Amino acid sequence: MSETTTPGNPNGIQVGDIYEDCSFHPVLCTAVDEVAGTVLSGVSLIDGSSPRSCDALYCGPVRIPVEEVMAIKQDLEGYARRRMEELRGGGGT
Repeated sequence: MSETTTPGNPNGIQVGDIYEDCSFHPVLCTAVDEVAGTVLSGVSLIDGSSPRSCDALYCGPVRIPVEEVMAIKQDLEGYARRRMEELRGGGGT
C-alpha cells in the first residue's frame, strides 16, 4: 500500500489497513473521511463491532501488523494495559 500522509492523518492510515483505535481494538479500516477531519471508520477484529471511528489527528491511531492481531485477540485486556503504560511513558517490554 502506498504511504500517503496528510496533516490530518499523520500515520497515513488507509482503507484496508489495520489500526489500533482508542479502545486498543485492532480495527480493519473501511473508510477514511478526510472532509470530517480525517475520521477513520472500520470494523473491530476483536468483536466485529462497527462502525468504530477515530479521528486520525486527535486519537493517534497506529497501524498494527496483521501478525499481531491474533495475539491481541487472545488477551485484549493485557494488551490494553501494556499500551496504556507505554503511552504514559512507562516503556514496557
